Amino acid sequence: MSEPQDPSRPSGWAAPGASAGKPADDRPDSWVPADPPPGHAPQPPGYGQQPPAYGQQPPAYGQQPPAYGQQPPAYGQQPPGYGQQPPAYGQQPPAYGQQPPAYGQAGWGPTPYGPPGAGAWRPPALQPGIIPLRPLSLGELLDGGVRAIRANPAVMFGLAAVVVTVGVVLSAIVTAYVGGLLTGPLDSFSRQLSGLPDASTTDLGAISSQLGTAFATFAALPVTALATTILDGLLVVSVSRSVLGRRATVGEVARSWRVWWVIGFTLLMSLAVLVVGGVLAAVLVWAGRSQQWGWLAFGALVGGLAFAVAAVWVNTRTLLVTPALMLEGKPFWRTIARAWRLTRGSFWRLFGIALLVAVLVSVLTQIISVPFTLVAEGVTGGVTSFWAVVIISVGKVITLTAATTYQAAVIALLYIDVRMRREALDVELARAASTDSPA
Repeated sequence: MSEPQDPSRPSGWAAPGASAGKPADDRPDSWVPADPPPGHAPQPPGYGQQPPAYGQQPPAYGQQPPAYGQQPPAYGQQPPGYGQQPPAYGQQPPAYGQQPPAYGQAGWGPTPYGPPGAGAWRPPALQPGIIPLRPLSLGELLDGGVRAIRANPAVMFGLAAVVVTVGVVLSAIVTAYVGGLLTGPLDSFSRQLSGLPDASTTDLGAISSQLGTAFATFAALPVTALATTILDGLLVVSVSRSVLGRRATVGEVARSWRVWWVIGFTLLMSLAVLVVGGVLAAVLVWAGRSQQWGWLAFGALVGGLAFAVAAVWVNTRTLLVTPALMLEGKPFWRTIARAWRLTRGSFWRLFGIALLVAVLVSVLTQIISVPFTLVAEGVTGGVTSFWAVVIISVGKVITLTAATTYQAAVIALLYIDVRMRREALDVELARAASTDSPA
């Protein structure tokens, strides 16, 4: 009978010469097995198997001899099969002709959790506030605008409604005043045209009303633009706090004196537009008076197209100036230059996102404002009377509050996203979110 094997060692690899209570010699376990224990003769090779060649050791006790045509393991090598584990639950055994995986490698076949390396777990990005602190996708930017409004409605809607209401009231006063001034001249102009043979009193009255509306609305644009500019600057402060999971108060936002820098920058941009537009208009007037019809057509088409392209390009390159002026705290011109550099290399991405947001805001504005305009025209018969101005002004307050708030929030998040991509701002924001200090 054979001796019982030590259960603490792998089967078939017990130290030769070891017995219970008597340790083996100092040779390591990887030593070549010696002869079988006394009283146990080597097993003869099975049917069809070759005996070991001269100088080779027979297989150790408990091991299987190599199959026909296979070479026995060389001196110091482990016999095949030693240390191999059966495939884990849910794994496939190796196909015919494949080698089993080595120790520490992945098992056979696909794992029950998907292919190796695919869908590896990653720690989620830190999100103390309305957005995760990492570069944002388009959907996260658009959704972040809504989250910013919901995170601080007192500022994003309350303060915004106050600013917009003041702007709309002033705009309505200007509209009514300019409309009243133009009523007499336009009526006189209509009576003069009514003497023409093909003139229609109804058509001339409609033209006069449309001209009065256009001039009155154009005169009120600077007031609305100023209110929108102030609101854009103030809302950036609230969004920046919401990113850190904090809520800015109305007083904190209202005390942001850097909004005057935003107003100054807007006035400079408006002045530049007026100068360039005035030069183009002067050229067109000169061409018309001189009957230079070729120059007139060229100036109207090419000049107008160039003016529009330049305006879009400059507006995109200065898209991040307002958030930079409100948040960075650097000198005025240095901040403008830095915001200009931030847009370098990201023009088309910024342009596309800004255009998409403008389209969404325009659709929202039309959906809300059209019913108010129709009611004003249906009730009063025009848009320059007192009640028509009141009705349209209520619609303007609602539309401008919703549109300006959302657009300002997305632009502020776009500024933060660009800085996270270029300057690793997410690291600084994560550090600021973990402390009580402002970002």
